[in-house]
Amino acid sequence: MADVEIKEERENRRDDRRDRGGHRGGNNKRRRDDDNDNYYRGDDRRGPQRRRNDDAPPRRRYEEPPFPKLRRLLLNIASSTKPPQEEAIEIAKLLGEHFDDERLRSDIFDIFVQLIVEQPFKIPFIAAVAYYGNDVKPEIATEAMKRVGDRAQEALNAGEWKEFKLLLRFFACLQGLYEDDGVFTFLGQLFDTVVDLQSANENDVVGIELVKIILLTIPYALVAGGSRFHEQAQLMLKNTGIVASNMVPIESLIHSHVGDFESKAVDYHSVIGLLQTQLSAEAESGFELRCLPRLDPEALRRTKNEEELPTAPQTHAFPTFAIPSPVNPGPRPIFPEAYFSLFADQEVDTVPKTSDIASSLIRDAIVDTINQLDFNREIVAKFLVELDCYWSQEIFAKRGAPFDKFKESVGDKILYKSEDMVIDAVFSQLFKLPSAEHKLVYYHALITQCCKVAPAAVAPSLGRAIRTIFKNLPMMDLELGYRFLDWFSHHLSNFEFRWRWSEWLEDIELSNLHPKKAFILAVLDKEIRLSFAKRVRSTLPEQMHSLVPERLDADNSPDFKYDNQQTPYAAEGQALILHLRKKATAEEIQVTIDSIHEKALENGITEVLVPSTDAFVTAICRLGAKSLSHVLSCIERGKDRLLEISQNEVARRQIVASVVEYWKDQPGVAVRIIDILLNYTILAPMTVVQWVFGSHMGAGEALTESWVFEMVSNTVAKVTNRNRQIASARLQKGLPQEQIEMVEATLAKDRDNARELFKYIEDSMRGVADGAAAGLLEKQTSGALTEEEVQLIKAWGKRWHTVFVRKAQVEESVVGEEAVDSRVKLLAAEPDEVAEIMEQDGDGVAEATNGEAQMSLS
Repeated sequence: MADVEIKEERENRRDDRRDRGGHRGGNNKRRRDDDNDNYYRGDDRRGPQRRRNDDAPPRRRYEEPPFPKLRRLLLNIASSTKPPQEEAIEIAKLLGEHFDDERLRSDIFDIFVQLIVEQPFKIPFIAAVAYYGNDVKPEIATEAMKRVGDRAQEALNAGEWKEFKLLLRFFACLQGLYEDDGVFTFLGQLFDTVVDLQSANENDVVGIELVKIILLTIPYALVAGGSRFHEQAQLMLKNTGIVASNMVPIESLIHSHVGDFESKAVDYHSVIGLLQTQLSAEAESGFELRCLPRLDPEALRRTKNEEELPTAPQTHAFPTFAIPSPVNPGPRPIFPEAYFSLFADQEVDTVPKTSDIASSLIRDAIVDTINQLDFNREIVAKFLVELDCYWSQEIFAKRGAPFDKFKESVGDKILYKSEDMVIDAVFSQLFKLPSAEHKLVYYHALITQCCKVAPAAVAPSLGRAIRTIFKNLPMMDLELGYRFLDWFSHHLSNFEFRWRWSEWLEDIELSNLHPKKAFILAVLDKEIRLSFAKRVRSTLPEQMHSLVPERLDADNSPDFKYDNQQTPYAAEGQALILHLRKKATAEEIQVTIDSIHEKALENGITEVLVPSTDAFVTAICRLGAKSLSHVLSCIERGKDRLLEISQNEVARRQIVASVVEYWKDQPGVAVRIIDILLNYTILAPMTVVQWVFGSHMGAGEALTESWVFEMVSNTVAKVTNRNRQIASARLQKGLPQEQIEMVEATLAKDRDNARELFKYIEDSMRGVADGAAAGLLEKQTSGALTEEEVQLIKAWGKRWHTVFVRKAQVEESVVGEEAVDSRVKLLAAEPDEVAEIMEQDGDGVAEATNGEAQMSLS
């Protein structure tokens, strides 16, 4: 019977298909959705299937095992449509039911701690699980405090301040469960440590970091603990006020906007100074703290039967933390932080005003999410786009609300655009001074990912950010301007180089010395590096086509000047390229070099190494023009000759000049080759810098060229990286005395070389900034430069000067005698624990410096 039924069904389906037009595969979805269709049961090539017996018992419902379910609920808390409070209660109850399972308990609390450290948005909700768990089974709260407390002590010992801050925030969110003053007692102990550190050194930065942790912990403790702790908070704010208002010397060099302008885009605020002011204002209004999420502490106890309802939740003693002495400053250099914002304090408040505590609390959580989850930018982007899920529901407007209608759509309510806050925060990290937390390309990729996750919401905010930065380029710190340049060109390359260039057409009429015009030229150069000239030109308005020369369209190597017989030493230049191609001996090459020397002397040239070096290096560039591997091979062939040439200072500078001259239309290639020659020690860092600020400087026009800044920055980064690696080698446990002496001698020598390099750059830039540079005075006197152009060049000189004075001070704070000596003392005081930290220090420091070095690389 089954076979007959199946056959009839099959025939009926064929008739149905004919009636519907017989389109192959066109109605599969319809068939699957049709309750009366037996497509999957009857028309199966595997033959007839046994029908279910109607009298058979229903299939057992699958029940998810406890651990996977708990893990899933915990990882997704506050990320679903269900209210977080209900999720926390459900997790607490389920955990209470299976708390006796030792393995489950251990694994769940591992996830518990990991979430606190990696997903700061969820800390209040994770704490809620422990809080409600205390009502279900007090051991849940006890175990949570113990596990988080152990990790917090480890972070405190290691100087992992960001991790320690997040773990302490968890304890602050449980403020209502402590027997006495809870977290405020420990904050008082932390502040006593700050006083000791500041007494020993008024410019101590570890104390500033601890004050920031204190100020960021107070709001969460007040929301969890209630008004009975307002007095303790006010007392703490009174104590922290002195430290928060104190400025250390380097703060004058980390302003995002520089120069004497009537109105800057945003005033300078230090992060802790702003926090202190905002919390003091909150104290006057009764600590409203409207941005923080609030959960009902009585929610779970209300659901219990009346006889089961305890009079009050069980209280716990606040964990005891031992603050190490001396305090470990941590594996990464610490610097004061400036508060950077593109959208704050504007006519339309799409982000909190700088006077609003929400600007600091939400920014802090966003920044920590970005930096703690750097290993998975896709998840970071998801969290950022869903920012409004993790805070008070009363402070955010609908996602993607149009900016032009934002004011009228929100009315008198104080609401913010979550996407504006996200873009603001990401750029605050991309533009963090003196260096970013991670390699800058991470922030590039994160912005791109956010655009892909929510293009309709993020893209308009990003466009407004770009326009704001471009508008303020003349007053922006030079290093930040170049970070913006690198990000912008990289971003356009990910989106088919699309941008509304027509908005900037007026700016192409400006002088090449103007920061906006220089930026446009630099972006086009970077885009050509990332693509090719013809492709880039096709994306531009016709009025801008002239900015991309047609000679760059040809996919050919640059001309070899010695192919022109009118060029001096043409025959020798052609001979040298043949020698290199055939891998001739040093003696054969020397014969050709001697011929150039003879002709140079006949022409009255005393420095005969200049023309011979020019011919030799140009031949290497020509032969290696096809690719990076080709030029590496050619440098290897001529390495001995180049090292011999480099013994002469004038010849060394000619090496730089020849490389730049050959690649003048593609200076990015020249920068890369110079970098390789520095690696081979054929060039010394001082040689590159002296060529830039000597032979190439002119009246200061070179300061506007992006590749010049790239070359100097990369050269300086090589020097500072080496010094940091040597300092890291000194900070290792158990070095023999003779090795210590050798490392210290090397560090002292290289430290002095770095100081000499910085001093040369600073003196050169001070001359330009003051208008006293010889080349600038000469052109100003002759009338070759207008007064406006002179002022533009002087402004460039001042911005360059600020960047490299800052870099010099940063290096002193990391590898200077005082900094290294203090680390050595710490190593001696805590030999077992600190040794491991010091070994990691080299990687952490190198990564921070790498962020700086990468700022101008495409």
